[in-house]
Amino acid sequence: MSERVTVAGLKRPRGIRGELTAVSLTMDPERFQDLTEIVLMPSGRQLTVERVWWHGETPIFKFQGVDSMTDAEPLAGEQVTIDAAERIQLPQGQYFFSDLVGCEIFEDGVSLGVVDSYLETGGPLLLEIGSLMIPFVPEICHTVDVVQKRIDVTLPEGLRDLNG
Repeated sequence: MSERVTVAGLKRPRGIRGELTAVSLTMDPERFQDLTEIVLMPSGRQLTVERVWWHGETPIFKFQGVDSMTDAEPLAGEQVTIDAAERIQLPQGQYFFSDLVGCEIFEDGVSLGVVDSYLETGGPLLLEIGSLMIPFVPEICHTVDVVQKRIDVTLPEGLRDLNG
């Protein structure tokens, strides 16, 4: 199977017609209108999206063949994924957080390590490189090339001491 990207997490059935509430994990909620074929993870179940509508800030998914609360209940907790090639195109200078994982971090040409993961804290995204946490802001991460998997940084004085 090709690389999958999660765009939503299914929460619980809504009503008796097989609909499920979800949490949107995409920066462009309009993209749900174009969904057709998806794969649920971790089960690997392939489904056709019948429709997605919004109840306030909550997307509601309806899949073909899922027509009752009983049909919908086993899908709660699954992740709605699409092929990575189907992701939306981001404007210049914006990145999918998942694309930052695996990038090697360099300061003055010296490797500091590879991004293991990231943390969303309500402030700037934090890149985790071992025990080092680097805020993902332009003042620090001045060159980002997700194709080459490289990020060049200039760490502020004292940042390593905070993490050390």
